[in-house]
Amino acid sequence: MISIYKLKPKFQKLLMPLLKLLHNFGISPNFLTVFTILFSFFIGYLLFLGIDNKIYFLFVSIGLLFRMMLNALDGMMATTYNLKSKEGEVLNEIGDVLSDIAIYFPFIYFNSLSIELIIIFISLSVINEFCGLLAKSISGIRRYDGPMGKSDRAFFVGIICIILYFTNAILVYLDYIFLFAIILMIISSFLRLTKSLKNE
Repeated sequence: MISIYKLKPKFQKLLMPLLKLLHNFGISPNFLTVFTILFSFFIGYLLFLGIDNKIYFLFVSIGLLFRMMLNALDGMMATTYNLKSKEGEVLNEIGDVLSDIAIYFPFIYFNSLSIELIIIFISLSVINEFCGLLAKSISGIRRYDGPMGKSDRAFFVGIICIILYFTNAILVYLDYIFLFAIILMIISSFLRLTKSLKNE
């Protein structure tokens, strides 16, 4: 299935100079993970501010791109410089869930978006990551299958925020857009579990 995650190798290659710079400054993978979590709460706050001032939607889009970069860097640093740890793995998994909740929760305050749908969207974001992690206990491989995995969700919300910055016309379609994303997340979660059971 199509997923932004498949672009990760090319994205990582672009980040190699920055990775070396951060390592030279003594930055650890766990520091990057914690910083990403805190930054995600800041992105969520910007999304909330966007309700009254559209300029913040643009900042959210930029912030989501930066978060994707940070998410890639902590794993790259752990792998490249042999800094993997059980603590880091736990922090990374919990951090991804906390970050998603922090970023997407402010959508509850959007009058044009059904509260029930955004609660389902957030809940499935957590379930989707759990399915990827559960796959590791089943087959030994952490699954990141899309569509609408972590990176896809960030891209999805980023695009919505860019559109909202330019026009409010999309507001009347938000329920349908998020419903579509919910369906894709259900498919993604199903694929992660079935592929892990088949050891694909």
